[in-house]
Amino acid sequence: RRQQFTQRETSEMPSSEPRPTIHIPGTTSHTIAPRAGHRSDEGTLRYLRAGTGAPLVLLHTVRTQAEHFRSLIPLIADHYTVYALDLPGMGYSEIVPGASYDEPAMRAGVERLLTELDLHDVTLVGESMGAVLALTAAADLPERVRRVVAVNTYDFPGGIARSSLLARVGRRPGYAGVARAVYQSLPSLIAARSRYSEVKAPVHLVYGEKDWSRPSDRRANKELLPAADFMQVPGAGHFAALERPDLLADLLNAVA
Repeated sequence: RRQQFTQRETSEMPSSEPRPTIHIPGTTSHTIAPRAGHRSDEGTLRYLRAGTGAPLVLLHTVRTQAEHFRSLIPLIADHYTVYALDLPGMGYSEIVPGASYDEPAMRAGVERLLTELDLHDVTLVGESMGAVLALTAAADLPERVRRVVAVNTYDFPGGIARSSLLARVGRRPGYAGVARAVYQSLPSLIAARSRYSEVKAPVHLVYGEKDWSRPSDRRANKELLPAADFMQVPGAGHFAALERPDLLADLLNAVA
């Protein structure tokens, strides 16, 4: 169903904030303020919005931001109202000194987006760490989530060793520290697999053919989510949204 936009949702990104160097045509940038009386480490969240239709929320991974989905958003904006979130402390969301970046804390940021904007009938799409958060947020908020598309879930030990440790993490003060904190919290992403069986919405597990996960990692998640659809993206690695956005768009548009 079509969403009624709230006052918070129409809050544009403050002009005093640094502006992204990548602009995705058709998107606007917005912020969600911290809630009074909630966690002291709760910071301002930034997100992009584009398109029309039922809500679809995009969740990136560590060392990236909402613009990670720059090639995917234009392909799905005719079918969905797309919300691409900068996870807490990443992209242009606020870095709060002393904040936690374990899975429950990051999930809380995702759930703030859904509840503060009062989104229902949501398709949650996450890649890597974002895929884990999509599944656990769906477990927490079954009344709001219609479907989960989990791409290359980063929920297994040894993933960092299979990736590029030299990847750029951004120039914002404190951003490298956020990335380190996320890596140190990897055990919480692995532990979050215990929540997968609680997901009531339909799930699509998507893996790049050359993803960092091993066949045993993928089989383990298929056993936890036996009703899930399974898709392998030919030739793609860990970042399918960048490598094969066309195939992800085909999947998403087919179930809109």
